[in-house]
This record gives sequence, structure tokens and C-alpha cells, in this order.
Amino acid sequence: MPTEQVHLEKVTWKNYSQLIKLRVSKEQDHFVARNTNSLIHAYLWLSEGNHVYPFGIYLDRKPIGFVMIGYNGYEEGDPAFMKDTYFIWRFMIDRRYQGKGYGKQAFQLALDFVRTLPCGQSDICWLSYEPENEAAKKLYASFGFVEAPEGYVEDEEMPAILKL
Repeated sequence: MPTEQVHLEKVTWKNYSQLIKLRVSKEQDHFVARNTNSLIHAYLWLSEGNHVYPFGIYLDRKPIGFVMIGYNGYEEGDPAFMKDTYFIWRFMIDRRYQGKGYGKQAFQLALDFVRTLPCGQSDICWLSYEPENEAAKKLYASFGFVEAPEGYVEDEEMPAILKL
């Protein structure tokens, strides 16, 4: 019997309606933007000439999560680590599939994609998370993400940096 495979698929007209139905647990709801909002943000980011890669996370043919990767989120006054770098903008696993290792597998796939350098060379990938989200902090640290220099906060979230 074949084992189920976690993989990423581009968001398309055919799958977006399934992906926007995915939800984290009620306790986690305030940590993660809804996938609908993420897709709106992706559209706006693209319309301004920026790069963004939204993906559905799948377990074989079943959607179980969502990840969105951006490039060069730098604005005037931001820390230098944000310039010409990749960032994991959104990451979520549906409540029904949490705690089974799928998130770790999917996050590795997201980093594998970043390491293909689709927008060009960069030495850094960064992300941010709510400081009280211990599960996210632990997951990201397990991949080598280190909290950004003390004193900097991104939209009330803790940024963390990974050297690629």
C-alpha cells in the first residue's frame, strides 16, 4: 500500500475554493490570516510588480494547508535583512491535519522551493510570527530560523531569519 505524500501545488482557479475553506483551530485563529485574505494580498502584491508564490499544501489529492512565499518585502525604514530576500508570508495546516508531521514536511518543501532562488540570489529567508505562538516558534527554530535582532518587531510579530 503506497504511503501518502505531502506536496505543494500552485493555487489555480481549480483549487482555490478548496483552499479558502481550510481553517486552523479556534485557539490558533488569531495567529494566522484567512487564506482568502492571503490570496487578496497576493493579488495586490503582484499588481504592484512584486513576486509572490501561493501554494496549496496537499496530502496526495487532499488539500490540507496553505503557504505563501514572497520576495523583497523591503520598504523604506525596514531592517536591511528584508532587502532582496525571500520571506514565508503565510503558513497554515488545517486543524484536521495538525500534529501528524505534515506541517514539518510542508515547511521543508517551502524552503526547498525558496532554495531554487526563483527571483534570484539571496542569502536570507525570513518570516514573522505572533510571539505567543509557541508551536510556530518551535517549528521555525527546528529549521534554523533565529529571531531577528532585539527591538525589531514586524506588525507586532517576531521576525526570524534563516541563512540560506
